[in-house]
Amino acid sequence: MTASSFPGGTSLSHLDVYADAAPDGICGGSPHMHLVSTEAYVVISGEGALQTIDADGFRETPLSAGSVVWFTPGTIHRAVNRGDLRVVVLMSNAGLPEAGDAVLTFPAEVVGEPDAYAAAVSLGGDDGERAARARRRRDLAVTGFETLRDAVVAGDRTALDAFHAAAAALVHDRAQAWPDLVRERPLAQAEHSLALAEAVASGSAAHLAEARVHRAVPSVGERGFGMCGRLRTYDVNDET
Repeated sequence: MTASSFPGGTSLSHLDVYADAAPDGICGGSPHMHLVSTEAYVVISGEGALQTIDADGFRETPLSAGSVVWFTPGTIHRAVNRGDLRVVVLMSNAGLPEAGDAVLTFPAEVVGEPDAYAAAVSLGGDDGERAARARRRRDLAVTGFETLRDAVVAGDRTALDAFHAAAAALVHDRAQAWPDLVRERPLAQAEHSLALAEAVASGSAAHLAEARVHRAVPSVGERGFGMCGRLRTYDVNDET
């Protein structure tokens, strides 16, 4: 971690939410949750909603230009596109979501079997197939989401609790590296800020001589197929 990392040790991306319809007729992304990271949406255009399953149950939060929402680890979320929904996404713990922090809401028999999950989540290596595989992945996640939603609405959290347990088991091995990612990025940045605050409080402003402007560099080429839509990511490290 360097002092020039993006504020808060977060990552940033530009998301165009999928506009085609899932089997239930709703246009939007693949329902999923993050096990450690908090995510925020800053809506820059369009209309839509965020469907969530969390400790309060199921709900739908309207989204329009200027909306800002964020959701904590364990919040199952589905971005719904009701017309040109575009979002700037801020994700805590930069690098950790990319290390496998997310689990999609596939049906229980898929989430409970690592090989089946890996096959269902993969977009493959053929660019020509990626769009179709992303659509199939989204549709399968919606199927599992509907099961979880309907049970929660009926007052039964058994399926949701089982999904949480299966998701934790699914990521257990790769999660061994996550504490180091947190220490190297958000925690290191917080400790750096604390050191600067203590320096100023003691009368030192020597660090001000090292001030610089940094620029985020967008990814080039076609936008990637993310869980919620087409993504353009930004390199938020050290571009002066």
